[in-house]
Amino acid sequence: MAIFDATPEAHNTFEFPSLSNVTAGAARRTPELLQEKELAVSATRHDREAFGLLYDRYVTKIYQYVYYKVGSSSEAEDLTAQVFLRAWEAIGGYEWREHPFSAWLFRIARNLVVDYHRARRDTVSLEGTDGGDEIRPSDEELPDQSLQALFTSEQLRQAVSKLTDEQQEVIVLRFIEGYSTAEIASIMGKREGAIRGLQFRGLATLRGMIHWGIEDEPR
Repeated sequence: MAIFDATPEAHNTFEFPSLSNVTAGAARRTPELLQEKELAVSATRHDREAFGLLYDRYVTKIYQYVYYKVGSSSEAEDLTAQVFLRAWEAIGGYEWREHPFSAWLFRIARNLVVDYHRARRDTVSLEGTDGGDEIRPSDEELPDQSLQALFTSEQLRQAVSKLTDEQQEVIVLRFIEGYSTAEIASIMGKREGAIRGLQFRGLATLRGMIHWGIEDEPR
């Protein structure tokens, strides 16, 4: 099984996929799921090679998710390693539910990030401003191409960090990792309508940051 040893530089350059790429990725997932199911079932029998292949498939996605949530490459590396260690320790109890194996990994990562911020609550906060959720009924979703064009990778991370925790999660999973609304609902344990609402409000807030500029955004 591989060990998480990638350098931060290998993970800190992200490209926003276009909406068409997100849709195409979802369409390709059916044959991939069949292969992934075989790997996951083998991994539950503590097949280290199968688990290693799942690790190789998802380590970068988990790292990117954690990095956007904690903002530190070294902390993200440590937490990513913990995600896979916990997954390996608990793999015997994993049950395939016709969703990507990563849905389970993201739930583990989400819990670890929550614990991380709880421990650092006095010094670190990823809560958005009160104004971040104030949107007009006429607001439209911001095209993801605009985010890619107007934000550098670090600016994007900073912008996402100003959203509420749940908005962050939806934006990262939907537009950075390319998961469908249904898959995000499974990961977060919410209804699809709630996920769409979080996406709408999160994109509205990001639109405001583009209008004001990240540094000039009201605090």
